[in-house]
Amino acid sequence: MAEDPRPNSSYTYADAGVDIAAGNALVRAIAPLAKSTARPGADASLGGFGGFFDLKQAGFKDPLLVAANDGVGTKLKLAIDSGRHDGVGIDLVAMCANDLIVQGAEPLFFLDYFATGKLESGIAERVIASIAEGCRIAGCALIGGETAEMPGMYAPGDYDLAGFCVGAVERGEALTGDEVAAGDVILGLTSSGVHSNGFSLVRRLAADKGWKLDRPAMFDQDRLLIDALMEPTRIYIRSLLPLIRAGRIKALAHITGGGLLENIPRVLPKHLHARIDADAWEQPRLMAFLQAQGNIEPEEMARTFNCGIGMALIVSGDEQAVVADALRESGETVHAIGSVEEGQRGCTVTGSAGTWSTGRDWSATHNA
Repeated sequence: MAEDPRPNSSYTYADAGVDIAAGNALVRAIAPLAKSTARPGADASLGGFGGFFDLKQAGFKDPLLVAANDGVGTKLKLAIDSGRHDGVGIDLVAMCANDLIVQGAEPLFFLDYFATGKLESGIAERVIASIAEGCRIAGCALIGGETAEMPGMYAPGDYDLAGFCVGAVERGEALTGDEVAAGDVILGLTSSGVHSNGFSLVRRLAADKGWKLDRPAMFDQDRLLIDALMEPTRIYIRSLLPLIRAGRIKALAHITGGGLLENIPRVLPKHLHARIDADAWEQPRLMAFLQAQGNIEPEEMARTFNCGIGMALIVSGDEQAVVADALRESGETVHAIGSVEEGQRGCTVTGSAGTWSTGRDWSATHNA
């Protein structure tokens, strides 16, 4: 048995690396941030053992609750390495809230989990401030969370994030994809950048190609490369919710990991196939840069990155113009990117660079 280095000492939690005072100070610092996200149904105050939400006060009569949880992926590592902590909270909210809206649910409240080896002055506050900003954009209340200081679990300076969002939709009004029919039109809303998928490949390219992240991007001399890569995920809630409630949208697909090829089939009935025209929108210069730097095959791009489309909508041809106009008035950039046809459930992407297709039994998949 090893000799006890402090045989007669009185131990404290601080000796083990946990600073309770720092944690309490953080809660006091972020309380006003949470309060700023208050909305009908929640006052967004912190400090209790749990957060309450009043569905009746939020205007719901017979709601179904819809829940989603997610993280930021390895984009978080790039944020840590570059000191860009002010947008990852928006990413966190976006990844959860956008998954709720595709089911027709309004995001109502959000909880976060921030874990680190040691609370660093200012970093946690910056991250949680960006979570609050994401909640304000999405219209949901930040009603609670957990800040865990766990010595020995993380390398110095590292932290991890997870988010949990709950929304609601009136019974019978959820978007299930059951109303999608052959001949429907697929619209695409542009992304704000890489969003929060594909960053393991981005970071591999940055290391192998020796990118100078703190210098102007080759594709945009007015912007640092790191700022282009770290652009927060776009949150589509405010532009989509009125159209969903008006019954103008049949289905939505959040374009995350798996890209257009893997995500659009998740909202199709078994007998329908999506056909996407990749030449219907211009590939963003950032995406073209990534493809060129990695000599990435077009099909690999279509499965790894959003390729400039962050959300896909399926609408009837009669609604196309009305929906597109409303979305543009809300600040979205809209493209008609494809259509729905009879066939095995799946997706085919066709463009000047080739044709790529996926089709399989999607009934066994889940929403992770």
